[in-house]
Amino acid sequence: MDYQLLEVANGKPIKMWTQGVPVEDDARDQLMNTARMPFIFHHMAVMPDVHLGKGSTIGSVIPTQGAIIPAAVGVDIGCGMMAACTTLTASDLPDNLHALRCAIEAAVPHGRTPGARDKGAWNTPPATVDAMWAGLYEGFKRITDKHPRLKNTNNHKHLGTLGTGNHFIEVCLDEANRVWFMLHSGSRGVGNAIGSHFIELAQKDMQQHIANLPHRDLAYFEEGSEHFNDYVEAVGWAQDFARRNRLVMMQNVIAAVRSVIIKPFEASVEAVNCHHNYVQRETHFGANIFVTRKGAVSAKKGELGIIPGSMGAKSFIVRGLGNEESFCSCSHGAGRTMSRTKAKKMFTIADQERATAHVECRKDAEVIDEIPMAYKDIDAVMHAQRELVEIVHTLRQVVCVKG
Repeated sequence: MDYQLLEVANGKPIKMWTQGVPVEDDARDQLMNTARMPFIFHHMAVMPDVHLGKGSTIGSVIPTQGAIIPAAVGVDIGCGMMAACTTLTASDLPDNLHALRCAIEAAVPHGRTPGARDKGAWNTPPATVDAMWAGLYEGFKRITDKHPRLKNTNNHKHLGTLGTGNHFIEVCLDEANRVWFMLHSGSRGVGNAIGSHFIELAQKDMQQHIANLPHRDLAYFEEGSEHFNDYVEAVGWAQDFARRNRLVMMQNVIAAVRSVIIKPFEASVEAVNCHHNYVQRETHFGANIFVTRKGAVSAKKGELGIIPGSMGAKSFIVRGLGNEESFCSCSHGAGRTMSRTKAKKMFTIADQERATAHVECRKDAEVIDEIPMAYKDIDAVMHAQRELVEIVHTLRQVVCVKG
């Protein structure tokens, strides 16, 4: 048995693929609170990158029957990864990678300046964004006709943009020195607004019962209730937005690299595009259920996925082994070992420079919270889930763009 079994009084058991990696007490308590919800199906599954989260524990797989917890899905709906292998090799890259990083930064809006206008959005979206938005507009109109407060969100102008925090764009090399492009982002401002709106509605709907919940963020919609179908439609739309967001960014990254590297190349080989914050209907143990993956990736048998390491560490393209006990899931990354605030207090710019010496990236005070030492050992994380996925490619970053 490659998992640890945690029995929960008055709740469903928890199966944890965490052998050899630390699990904080607060995260364990949060998992147990979720496992006590009456609609949890069969058991919960916990991935080795598990850590305390808002709403529910990051790195958890939450199967439910007849209900969904909006805060478990969270506000970064559809956040995930995309990677594309190219026909370039390491020898095709310029000796100095700074111009390559600058070209990518210019091609994809990213970041924001505190107290200033959001610079992570398009002023005027380009034609590629307009074309992608055309496929999203009707669904958005249906949602906002019923929930008009979502109309004035950052939607069209955020499509094809990166965001902040742990979102990134990278140029990587695999074990054969082939060049890959990899990026991490989700549904941006509109997904945040949808998530926040429905979390608020769930808490409002349950205001008479919320004191009986282990935590108010476990407020839920029951199937058949007033807002359940609206939420399922809205979260599905946000997940589609997130997938398309990554597609547009990848198109723009490829174009940016072509402006620097004159040699013709293809970039559609072995492309992978996967969510790691989402909910969808699936069949497990003979039942049709909802599976919420909060910082976890689908790993059905033969399915390709992406498990990134921290900034400056290696990442992995993996193939799912279809382990039913994990609801066919795997981790979404290395997982934090400390908060962003603690990392900024503990480490210096000099530490960041040493840890990312081999990567062309920002090395200023604003990205110290993403320093590799704030994350778990990715090799230990991969070993703990060896029966969930197999490694197809190992990638090492040479360029990293942060928001």
